[in-house]
Amino acid sequence: MSRIGRKPVDVPQGVKVAVAGPVVRVEGPKGKLEWKLHPMVTVKVDAGKVTCTRAGESRLEKALHGLTRATINNMVAGVQKPFERTLEISGVGYNVKLVGKELHFSVGFSHLVKLPIPDGLTVTCPSVTRVHVTGADKHLVGQFAANVRFVRPVEPYNMKGIRYTDEIVKKKQGKTFVSGG
Repeated sequence: MSRIGRKPVDVPQGVKVAVAGPVVRVEGPKGKLEWKLHPMVTVKVDAGKVTCTRAGESRLEKALHGLTRATINNMVAGVQKPFERTLEISGVGYNVKLVGKELHFSVGFSHLVKLPIPDGLTVTCPSVTRVHVTGADKHLVGQFAANVRFVRPVEPYNMKGIRYTDEIVKKKQGKTFVSGG
């Protein structure tokens, strides 16, 4: 059996978990989430615990078993305390503005890069060089933060670009000029 999949997920007070057919719904003080189950995995809610079981022993079923349990655990955690990611922008003249439901980046291109903010996320810009993303859905927070970083990933020579605050980028030494005499 999957080590992760066989652990039950504890449901804290204030959080409701419901399974209706192939859909798991989790509702808590910080939001509502739902996720569609794979048919090879079944989920049951009993006395404040969520358990996942699988039909067979194939490699795919074992992988889906652990995935389902981990996803439900992340959903329960996200509706209690939202997930967050913070990104920093570094470079001369590089900045970001929050305009309605869009982020406008000025990061060295000849045009502004506009990135729409998906529903379910809260994005703030505490300064012109920081973006703070929060939300109950771990996947959505991580994917949007990755999309923001993809606009202009930090380059290792002069460290210009967008990076996570906890990301470590090793600075590379530039090529030195050698006279060909």
